[in-house]
Amino acid sequence: MSTDTQTLDEGAVAAYLKENLPGFEGPMEVTKFQGGQSNPTFMLKTPSRNYVLRRKPPGVLLKSAHAVDREYRVQKALEGSDVPVSKMHLLCEDDGVIGSMFYIMDHVPGRNFNEPAMPDVPVADRTAIIDEMNRVLAALHEVDIHKVGLADYGPDGNYFERQTGRWTKQYRASETQDIPAMNALMEELVKRQPKDDGQRTLVHGDYRIDNMIFDATGTQCRAVLDWELSTIGHPFADLAAVIMQWQLPAGSEGRGMGGLDRAALGLPSDEAFIAAYCQRRGLDGIDNFGYYLGFCFFRMAGIIQGVLKRALDGNASNPERAMKVGAFVPVFAQHGLDALKRG
Repeated sequence: MSTDTQTLDEGAVAAYLKENLPGFEGPMEVTKFQGGQSNPTFMLKTPSRNYVLRRKPPGVLLKSAHAVDREYRVQKALEGSDVPVSKMHLLCEDDGVIGSMFYIMDHVPGRNFNEPAMPDVPVADRTAIIDEMNRVLAALHEVDIHKVGLADYGPDGNYFERQTGRWTKQYRASETQDIPAMNALMEELVKRQPKDDGQRTLVHGDYRIDNMIFDATGTQCRAVLDWELSTIGHPFADLAAVIMQWQLPAGSEGRGMGGLDRAALGLPSDEAFIAAYCQRRGLDGIDNFGYYLGFCFFRMAGIIQGVLKRALDGNASNPERAMKVGAFVPVFAQHGLDALKRG
């Protein structure tokens, strides 16, 4: 039983799947997906079909972190909905098999884009892909959580109040220097918090184009991936997170659209994307969108502050990268303040 997140006990996995997964037949070839997943993910190739195994990292973890059982549950619930997800096969909660909980799903072939500008994609396809991203997001927020059995997937109450409190606490616990813009942003988010409008939907929590698989030659979304941060919350947090990313610098580092001539590239303006989303959901518009955008910048600043603290404590998996990312905390905080001021 290995505690290595880079490898898998292939014999133990194959034996378990032969006994528990109907139709499974070896031999099995295993490769690990590279990237930033906090839950190690592996391709399992067999003669008849390809699967994906996603596991909790072994060892001692934060109580609510790496919840692959929640990932499995939400994707299983969305099967057959207008939100494309991979087919879930089984969840193994027995740590004794490979050292931690894991689940098995179908491998979804297709293409994945690392940045929303999609520089290698024809203009017409870019337009269609971003519109499909919009369609899927609206469909996600229209899922009847009671009908699909997810009404208890997250707590009741004001989502933004809860999240602002949680991330303020996380930020203070990992604070390494005084950042006036971050202090001001946290204060303003509390002051300007809108009244709860009663919207309580499934939210992805990390909705970005690089967490989606599209048709290999077309523009249809085949699957939304990485549901680790999903919960029941407010839909505008997902929408604002998309717009937040687009305001970052273009290229493989920022993975945004900052400074690009979007119209020439077949990419929508922020306003056009928001309008299309509202039309799909039957909304008249969104008041005070700057608040939701400011909240997303705040949450991201809190996340990367935690990354910086782990680097300084010697616990980061890539210390050099973590230090580089951590330097952007004041930048994100200022972006958040600017968004609040614009309203």
